[in-house]
Amino acid sequence: MNAASEPDSDYDYDYDLIVIGAGPVGENVADYAARKGVRVAIVEAELVGGECSYWACMPSKALLRSGHALRAAQRLAGSREAVTGALDPAAVLARRTEFTSNWNDDGQVGWLDSVGVALIRGRGRLAGPRQVAVGDRIHTAKAVAIATGSVPVLPPIPGLAEAGAWGTREATSADHVPTSLAVIGGGVAGTELAFAFASLGSQVTLLSRDPLLAREEPFVGELVAAAATAEGIDVRTGVGFDRVDRDADGTVRIALADGTEVTAAEVLVSTGRRPSTDDLGLDAVGIPAGRALEVDETMLVRGTDWLYGVGDVNGRALLTHQGKYQARAAGEAIAARLAGDPVDDGAWGLHAATADQAAVPRVVFTDPEVAAVGLTEAQARERRHDIRTVEYDIGWVAGAKLHADGYTGRAKLVVDEERGVIVGATFVGQDVAELLHSATIAIVGEVPLERLWHAVPAYPTISEIWLRLLETYGRP
Repeated sequence: MNAASEPDSDYDYDYDLIVIGAGPVGENVADYAARKGVRVAIVEAELVGGECSYWACMPSKALLRSGHALRAAQRLAGSREAVTGALDPAAVLARRTEFTSNWNDDGQVGWLDSVGVALIRGRGRLAGPRQVAVGDRIHTAKAVAIATGSVPVLPPIPGLAEAGAWGTREATSADHVPTSLAVIGGGVAGTELAFAFASLGSQVTLLSRDPLLAREEPFVGELVAAAATAEGIDVRTGVGFDRVDRDADGTVRIALADGTEVTAAEVLVSTGRRPSTDDLGLDAVGIPAGRALEVDETMLVRGTDWLYGVGDVNGRALLTHQGKYQARAAGEAIAARLAGDPVDDGAWGLHAATADQAAVPRVVFTDPEVAAVGLTEAQARERRHDIRTVEYDIGWVAGAKLHADGYTGRAKLVVDEERGVIVGATFVGQDVAELLHSATIAIVGEVPLERLWHAVPAYPTISEIWLRLLETYGRP
């Protein structure tokens, strides 16, 4: 078909919807649209299942879990005496590989077939309105959804690109554990992988310009840095970088701005990601490339009536679970529009991703874990909320004392005083990730504090932290 012309009628389209990108976000757009009877094709240049399945969420958490389990046993009298050895790195790497299906996507391809979604292998690019080019062929659809995720950002440090640094892909798919590892970047992936490789036997140096996990409450980075140091990780924050070089024998040398030098067998760079919107043919439809797609609450790209940007490509919340949430809304919104049905795009509507605005849950799987949702105190003040905060030491809760000897952790609530509801919650401590959904429900549901007093936490569990936080805040 000529790329300059659009189909003349519904019958001339190859599909109702084409999704570019078959990661978790693209899969969910396709699935939720297909459930409504939409004819869907999905385009993927790499593995069906995307970054999260093969190089991010799943393999990184598999690398972390064994160390978490070992340390948990070591924190309890009786079980610590039974722990006489270190982790088996080969076994951990093998378990990681199982979770990636050995980087084979046959299972995911089979799932697409089971839900009636056609797979087109290759790199998809827009060739014009409602047209997607894959190789030499142009496919047409009434709607197109871009779900190509994000790509890592390499910081402008002289010599870094030439030094052959690992990115997160190389780290999570590594076939060996380096004797030493320098990690540049104190964000989520950098801190997680520092813990993972330290538990596997690497001597890890963690280097960051900013405090660790600087986007969260200040005590978060402090507690994680202290735990990392106790684990043997050399944590250095507030550092500048002059140059990175790799010697002929493979040793990496990192010259810091303070005149010191860090050497390591490998260097891992994790300093952020940006929406992957390059080379998508956006210029063919008058949309600037190289930046996040501007979308409405249904993920419809502004200025169009057929193009959607879902997940990391729109820059709203670069998290897999949030992208899948957007995808559920977008898939059904696309189906509704194609059928001529009403679209429920008001706040908290069926087809709106309202939670992106102020109710985003996030977990950092370090040890201690970090679990947070909604706004930090600083963010709430920036939005001019009339707020009050309360904090409590999780280690004082009976359930936490039972959970681990010397349990260390902290919890914080950010309360909108005018409405009497929680707008932010942060937990740091062993296994606090499972506390997060209760906080997410409280924020999304705008549950009044006076009603939360009637949500009784079971005793003795770590969830009793909710009662202690409410007591600290005060009875209604």
